[in-house]
Amino acid sequence: MPNPRISQQNVSLEGIFDDDTPMNKVVVGLSGGVDSSVAAATLHDQGYDVVGLTLWLMKGKGQCCSEGMVDAAKLCEELGIPHHIVDSRDVFQENIVDYLVAGYGEGITPLPCSQCNKAVKFTPMLKYARETLGIEKIATGHYARIRFDETTGRYQLLRAIDRSKDQSYFLYDLDQTVLSQVLFPLGEKHKTETRQIAAGFGLHTADKPESQDLCLVEANGSMQAFLDKYIAPRQGEIVDQSGKVLGQHEGVHHYTIGQRKGLGIAHSEPLYVIGLDAVMNRVIVGERSQAQNPECNVSRINWVSIAQPTAPIKAEVQIRYRSTATPATVIPLEGNRVRIVFDEPQFSITPGQAAVWYDGEVLLGGGIIERS
Repeated sequence: MPNPRISQQNVSLEGIFDDDTPMNKVVVGLSGGVDSSVAAATLHDQGYDVVGLTLWLMKGKGQCCSEGMVDAAKLCEELGIPHHIVDSRDVFQENIVDYLVAGYGEGITPLPCSQCNKAVKFTPMLKYARETLGIEKIATGHYARIRFDETTGRYQLLRAIDRSKDQSYFLYDLDQTVLSQVLFPLGEKHKTETRQIAAGFGLHTADKPESQDLCLVEANGSMQAFLDKYIAPRQGEIVDQSGKVLGQHEGVHHYTIGQRKGLGIAHSEPLYVIGLDAVMNRVIVGERSQAQNPECNVSRINWVSIAQPTAPIKAEVQIRYRSTATPATVIPLEGNRVRIVFDEPQFSITPGQAAVWYDGEVLLGGGIIERS
């Protein structure tokens, strides 16, 4: 079953600047970290008219909070560019905090970053840039690339050159409108280059430590500490697939599929979480082989670099940010869903996480893994 043709010819970036707005005006999202700092400094150095924009997402320690805003403001002073701060706390609470709490309470493991990128960051940033500043372009420090395919008339989302930092997985839910207006200055760079560029520009963020992948973890110390602020402990049973009680837990929200550590169970073979039953308040465990599945269903699909296919396609599917993309068949279903059948069974397919499929470096589409 061949893939839809993805033209490697007639590709250019001209379509990115096909509006009447001066092409050198751009709003850069600034978190206060080194990556967004270098994105802004690089564009500024290239002659762009740069405006810094920081979203106030929450209070406390973390890259998206007060410390980040201070560093972002200082960067804008260093570059001599304007800096805007938008109070997005209510949007973040509704789309991320409430979303996470509800998901964990139902026994799934939500992926907040892709949700945050679409609902909290990119779409609101572009709206603010257009409606408040009259600017049609935005940029961020994400490690990913975009190109326009003149054959299909679509913007393609590509992996970053630095595969170890590639963040395209988290960007699968961006639509064509956003992709047509966003720049990723770091997509062609390696992380070591980013640090060197920051030092070369004399930016105060050049030696700033890496932030956590998830700002809520950084702000609260751990995901468990964050969830414990919203979900009360509820003691239940840890059981095997036959229903035999092996131990006790203090809440299903403390566990995720594939988890091995922290079970507190002595067993002849290592045990892993293979299921979460929020209704019965049970954590189901089994041996590693029982945590492997040959397929999964995925909903809330966003087809990115290609139009929605009507027949199955072969692709490489990534089911977690740090996992390796593996060969599979993506089968379209009704209701904006697909079934993914892997060439080899996969360990720890987790409901609530994103499944994202690629053709080489091109991100074709993605969605949220359903409960089996």
